[in-house]
Order: sequence, then structure tokens, then C-alpha cells
Amino acid sequence: MKLNRIEKALMNNPVRAFWQKHYEAKWFERLGGRTEQQRVLEIGCGRGVGTEIIFERFGAREVQAFDIDDDMIERARTRLSRYAPERLRLFVGDAAAIDAEDQSYDAVFDFGIIHHVPMWWRAVAEVSRVLRPGGRFFFEEVTNHALNRWAYKKLFKHPTDDRFSRDEFLAELARQGLVTSRVVDRFFGDFIFGVSHKT
Repeated sequence: MKLNRIEKALMNNPVRAFWQKHYEAKWFERLGGRTEQQRVLEIGCGRGVGTEIIFERFGAREVQAFDIDDDMIERARTRLSRYAPERLRLFVGDAAAIDAEDQSYDAVFDFGIIHHVPMWWRAVAEVSRVLRPGGRFFFEEVTNHALNRWAYKKLFKHPTDDRFSRDEFLAELARQGLVTSRVVDRFFGDFIFGVSHKT
């Protein structure tokens, strides 16, 4: 599901970029380490801030990244133009039907995207499918605890059915063969951070 006008403006804000670089990335690295010289996928890359972080902070050799919004992909192309085509592939795509072969990636990053997917469990299954055995899934997600708040309902556009709790999300990860050893809850359970390993 594409972002509405308000949330898109927030996601393209320097404050959001600062949050990704100095908060989300810090937790990802603390929980799961780096992706030095690995092949990495980012789902829902937006304007490319996360992709840049995966290259610069996590040391990925190659990043493939997609977003459902072609406008965001164009913004990402502009932002990431310094990366050679053999290191970076950007494309329009859907997290519930990832355009990649089975076991294609060493790691997958989710900077808060899966809660936007109407049938979110399909996105989890797709992440598992494209990860190699032993691969890592770095996730930061927004739970139904947040999405049920008045402000989220009034200002943002999210799927209204079958929103997940922390425990439901982790249970689906486990069902798809993604083992999570440690999860960090933030802001009264609104957000969860974690890294899962593909069995």
C-alpha cells in the first residue's frame, strides 16, 4: 500500500533520515552485526536512505532495493547515483511478491515496511524465501498497538484488517523459519526491532 500524502512527506523529511541513520541502524548493528561484502535486499526503500546506510554503515557489497511507489524509486535513483550498476539495483516491486530467485540474499532489511502490506504474512514468507540459509532479516516494525492509536488512524493510511501485535509478528517469523533471538520494544510497544536468522 502506497503512503498517503502526509506520511510520504514525513518519510522524505530530514528528521526521518536522521532517525534511520542514528537510531534504527544503531539497533540493527547492535542486534545483528554488519553485512560486510554481502548481497543484501531492502524492501520498501523509499528515497534510498536505508540503502545508503546498508552500503556505508553495514558494508554490503551489493544492494538490491525496491519500493511500490515509482516516484520513490526515482528519488532513490537520484540519491544513489554514485553507486555503480553492478553494486546497486533499484526497481518497483511488491514485498508480498518479491522479484527474486529463492535463496538470493545474505540479508534483508525492513525499515518499517511490512505493516503497510495488506497481507503482511505474505511479505514475511517472501523474506524467508529469498534469504539464504543462515541469512539475516533485520526488521523495525510498527505494531497494532501504534496503529490503533487515534493519530495513526486519522493522519496515515494503513491496511485496516489483520494488523499484527509484537507476538503475532514474531510467531509468523518463526513459522517461516526465521528464528529471532532478541527483540527490542520501544515507545510503549509501538515499535519493535530485531534480527532473525533463516534456519
